[in-house]
Amino acid sequence: MRTDVSKINEKTPHDELTEGLMIFAGGSSRLFNTGEWRTNTPVVDEEKCKQCLLCTPVCPDSCIPVKDGRRQAFDMEHCKGCGICANVCPFGAIEMKEGNI
Repeated sequence: MRTDVSKINEKTPHDELTEGLMIFAGGSSRLFNTGEWRTNTPVVDEEKCKQCLLCTPVCPDSCIPVKDGRRQAFDMEHCKGCGICANVCPFGAIEMKEGNI
């Protein structure tokens, strides 16, 4: 049996998974709201943000959308609060706050 990751969820019985949970299809965190795992939350200071977009390509979960050349609000349904965006921001516009805000 091959596991199709798009059909796995918290209600999938264990006997419908492959031995060793071998996966034969690409997965995507977009299929799952993984933001609930977050223990730290990025908060943007809009006055400090210069829209340089350096934060966007470093986000491992693509949680910083860009529209018309401007950064949009974080996708909190998928953000895991890793803080990489805050570390690369040269203007200190992104601060990590404790908790899943």
